[in-house]
Amino acid sequence: MAHMVVFLASICLFNTINFPFLANALSSCNGACNTLNDCSGQLICINGKCNDDPNVGTHICSGSGSPPSVPSGGGGNCQSSGTLQCNGKSHPQYRCSPPVSSSTQAVLTLNDFSEGGDGGGPSECDEKYHPNSERVVALSTGWYNNGSRCGKMIRITARNGKSVTAKVVDECDSVNGCDKEHAGQPPCHNNIVDGSQAVWDALGLNTDVGREQVTWSMA
Repeated sequence: MAHMVVFLASICLFNTINFPFLANALSSCNGACNTLNDCSGQLICINGKCNDDPNVGTHICSGSGSPPSVPSGGGGNCQSSGTLQCNGKSHPQYRCSPPVSSSTQAVLTLNDFSEGGDGGGPSECDEKYHPNSERVVALSTGWYNNGSRCGKMIRITARNGKSVTAKVVDECDSVNGCDKEHAGQPPCHNNIVDGSQAVWDALGLNTDVGREQVTWSMA
């Protein structure tokens, strides 16, 4: 009986010590999730489970070999071109993005394009700052494509069915970051549409969420 009491006490002590860490852990392959932020690494939440992002081309969960990378500008299965160490964390770098279609899958993030905002310096396309009331976006490096989409309008559609047009004014750098030029922020992922407050408001989305799955196309 004494041995049984010691054994049960050991289990209780182990659970007390470890459960706080487990509560804060990110889910891995096939782990339960509710939002994009619940999954670890490059995994995304699909139907309540963490899995490979089909737009990035990772094979973390499937275990299959990695397909070849593609040239800068997007297309095919875009693979990471390297990593950047920032504040003790490793961030993937991308020179490409998924191919653009009439309904390109993307993640909408929030950016302040005004002076003193999130982006650091003025927008790359026009060397100007833009108020939060203006519908403008920055695109990941591959989609930005050396500025070929500067000044052009894109249409963004949220999962709630609402859509809005916005002007491309900047690059969401998927290669460089963690420096003064990028306001200390790490490189963007390769499937980011970084929208102003006005874009989020027009889509009826809550900026407190920070990340929303959307689709976009050229307007």
